[in-house]
Formats: sequence, C-alpha cells, structure tokens
Amino acid sequence: MAPMEITLYERVGGMPYFEALVDCFYDGVRADEVLRTLYPEEDLRPAARRLTLFLAQYWGGPSTYSEERGHPRLRMRHVPFPIGADERDRWMTHMRAAVEGSAADATTQAELLGYFTMAADAMRNQAR
Repeated sequence: MAPMEITLYERVGGMPYFEALVDCFYDGVRADEVLRTLYPEEDLRPAARRLTLFLAQYWGGPSTYSEERGHPRLRMRHVPFPIGADERDRWMTHMRAAVEGSAADATTQAELLGYFTMAADAMRNQAR
C-alpha cells in the first residue's frame, strides 16, 4: 500500500498559515492606491476570507470555498475588474512579500509563488 501524500495545506500547518498569508497580502493591498480601487467592498475582510478559503481548498484543505461559492471560476469572477500588467505586477509584489515573509520553507515558497505567478498572469484581461 502506497503512503498517503501530504498536501501543501498540511505541510504549512493548515488554515492558520493561509489566514496569516492572506492577512499579510491584504496589508499590502490596503496601502496600494492602484489595487485598492479593484476591491469594491469598503471592508476587505470578505475578500480576504474568500481568498483564504480558496487557497486552503486549492492546496488540499477543506472544501468550504466550493460549498459556499460553487466552482471557483476565477477568470469569470475577475472579468469586471480591469487587470493589466501593472495590476498583475502589484498583486504579485504583495503576494510575493507575504509568501517570503511566511514560515514556509524555501521549496514550499517556490511552489506557492509558481502558482501565484501563473494565476496572476491568467487573470489579466487588459492589454496594457
């Protein structure tokens, strides 16, 4: 019988890791005048909760995100917001800082950043 694979969610310590990661990320977003305009809610807590649940689920944690919101449909959910190269780069700046400031080991950080780079590129919907 093959040993069970340990998910990234489990490796980083579960939900507390993703909560801290997203809190750190949104500290950057909150102070970024360009990105802040892309968040229609005055309070960023709902957006932070959604991102936390999505990341936890994506990396092998509970399926709360899908239970509450259905299929992630990331591109569709981001279409209303103009996301060009500048917005993508700013998003990555704050996410990179959050990942690099986290307690994850270098291999896990690289895995996370690889995903975030791909995802940030995929959300672009403006040529600029």
